[in-house]
Amino acid sequence: MKTSSDDQDLLLDLLNTMPVTHGEPHDALRDQEAAAAWTRDRGGVGTPAEVTTVRAVRDHLQAVARGEEAPQVLAPFVRGSSRLPTMEGGALQWQLHAPATELLAARAVIAWSELEQEHPGRLRACGNPECRLFLIDRSHANRAQWCSMSTCGNRMKARRHYRRRREAAGGAD
Repeated sequence: MKTSSDDQDLLLDLLNTMPVTHGEPHDALRDQEAAAAWTRDRGGVGTPAEVTTVRAVRDHLQAVARGEEAPQVLAPFVRGSSRLPTMEGGALQWQLHAPATELLAARAVIAWSELEQEHPGRLRACGNPECRLFLIDRSHANRAQWCSMSTCGNRMKARRHYRRRREAAGGAD
């Protein structure tokens, strides 16, 4: 059973709902209306119960991805869900069943689990310590470090370059 790219996108979108913008941390799910819209945009129902569940699973997924919590903390988010086989267009498909307010959380946890099983270590926090975003490394070499080369990657490379130049100039004195 392969994870759909939609569910991997959901997982990454959820993990990245707490960006740092202009040096200030933001939470895209903090506001109840914005969080409800976020869940509805991703196939959810937008109820307060669903928003509460999605916030909780996000916090635990972030901690698990950073190695701060054990994966067992995710178990409650898939309890009561099941996958049933169906035939669609002559192909076997797996349909996830869970209460409507828990479906997005279950999808995110299952996407995380399957990603860890199929591609261990590919989901990671950005290498920029000032960034709170995550990435799924889809490169062949599995060496991606930053959520975005154009932002965090360039910043980190520029800082290293500037530090090396400053150290070289200081050593020549």
